Amino acid sequence: MKEAIGLVETISIAIGIAVTDEMAKTADVEILEATAICPGKFMVLVAGDVSSVEASLERGAAVGGDVVADTLFIPHVHPDVFPAILGATEVSALGALGVVETFTVASSILAADAAAKAAPVKLIEIRLAKGLGGKAFFTMTGEIYDVEAATEAALAVAKRGGNLVRSVVIPRPHEDLGPKVF
Repeated sequence: MKEAIGLVETISIAIGIAVTDEMAKTADVEILEATAICPGKFMVLVAGDVSSVEASLERGAAVGGDVVADTLFIPHVHPDVFPAILGATEVSALGALGVVETFTVASSILAADAAAKAAPVKLIEIRLAKGLGGKAFFTMTGEIYDVEAATEAALAVAKRGGNLVRSVVIPRPHEDLGPKVF
């Protein structure tokens, strides 16, 4: 059961791969993503039950040692986070559109989780640092007042660590925007 998410980001690709292996061997977790990211880092993102993700994350951080750049643990992550990370969210109608851009992968996932928990919005995508110079962003849709409330919750999280780049809320996106951007 996917109820928790954990991430280890390293400044070494080689050690990042070793971290991934150890995390998978330590507990019953699903590797959602294990990849090199800009600028020359590696991230591994796992999901599973709370105790398994916690044990896997602890082992990953220990193996990574002094090359661990960041970690993330969300014990009761919003269920919409998983399909958004995998780019598998189906959006039948695009309502108001919110976009939050951050400097780190961890801050984007935390902000997206906060947004989804704050208001009834649909997370569309959480794009994690690939081809983004190490930055990340997420998109969401819904009624304008819900997207605004969710964006405010996300901004509060992203600003805490000084990781907010920018955000926008587009009340009525052009009909061609969705298929071209997502």
